Amino acid sequence: MLEEVKKSLEASPIVKKGDYNYFVNPISDGVPTMKPSMLRELANVVKEHVDMDIDKIVAIEAMGIHLATALSLATDIPFVIIRKRQYGLEGEKEISQKTGYGSSKLYINDLKEGEKILLIDDVVSTGGTLISTLNALKELNIDIKAAVAVIEKGEGKKLVEKETGIPIFSVVKLDVIDGKVVIEKTIED
Repeated sequence: MLEEVKKSLEASPIVKKGDYNYFVNPISDGVPTMKPSMLRELANVVKEHVDMDIDKIVAIEAMGIHLATALSLATDIPFVIIRKRQYGLEGEKEISQKTGYGSSKLYINDLKEGEKILLIDDVVSTGGTLISTLNALKELNIDIKAAVAVIEKGEGKKLVEKETGIPIFSVVKLDVIDGKVVIEKTIED
């Protein structure tokens, strides 16, 4: 079922950002071209393995947007984006996040206390983005039914689970070895 996803990941070019091996892929970067079949594969595997009894799908800008859109179309569940831009709307919550290659601020809007959500993002690597986001959602008393990181790289998933107490569902676990993406396992294994 994940044939397009696996082929695309294995073909990912690698670029160095300091000591960080960054793989470039449509799932995590929007380049090269994202095939609709990959989005369907990802939406279907999430629907199959994750409890979709939720009110909203929540994605983190920017690379969670296409994943949330595909999942929303496949489930008819609305989605909202945690943005990098501050709007100043009533109830807006600011989050500071750090990743393996930078830091920034994110802003949560249009989520209400008690709403059941699925949070989806492209990659968990260092865990910085998911830790700060999940903790902020917990502070807002959002009911986090599921957290999905399509791609798991490194120890970030374990760190996020330890720091937040929330299990992270990942579709593909990979590593970069000798300048190439190596798929260690998928949800289907």
